[in-house]
Amino acid sequence: MASNQIMFILFAAMIVVFSILTVTTRKILRAATYLLFVLVSTSGLYFMLNYQFLAAVQLTLYAGGIVVLIIFSILLTSHISQNFESSGWKKNIFSALAAIIGAILSIVTILDYSFSATTQAAQEVDMRLIGKSLLSVEYDGYVLPFEVISVLLLAAMVAAIVIAKKGAPKKTVLPNLNQE
Repeated sequence: MASNQIMFILFAAMIVVFSILTVTTRKILRAATYLLFVLVSTSGLYFMLNYQFLAAVQLTLYAGGIVVLIIFSILLTSHISQNFESSGWKKNIFSALAAIIGAILSIVTILDYSFSATTQAAQEVDMRLIGKSLLSVEYDGYVLPFEVISVLLLAAMVAAIVIAKKGAPKKTVLPNLNQE
């Protein structure tokens, strides 16, 4: 077995194991840490495919974003040691059913597609073209969607922190007007 096959199996196993741990753990800090491992392993797969740009984006945006999520969202709240409530058996059955249906759909789709080898040489990636496309405000540009999503995510994080910081509602005592 070649070393690239061993690395692929290692990265794929890490992605599967840490993905399962991410959604099954009851501790919020552990879930975020497991998600970080999933995203770093995914960038490892991109590096193996010689997609260095995509791997770098994966590391900086997603894995870096998880670190920011851990610092600002989880560690700033007072619920760090809080456990998620355990899900009931009905949720477990429906979740397993949805996962199995999704896996079957993915496998059928992959098996139906006929992959064919090509004799053409790999095309050179023009980094200037990618950079100009990402920074363009033209029709095919990505600046506006990126900014809209970043504002939306910032608002969601601020709202999540505000909701997490709120305590139990205070009970107000109304004065008794019938007193003499």
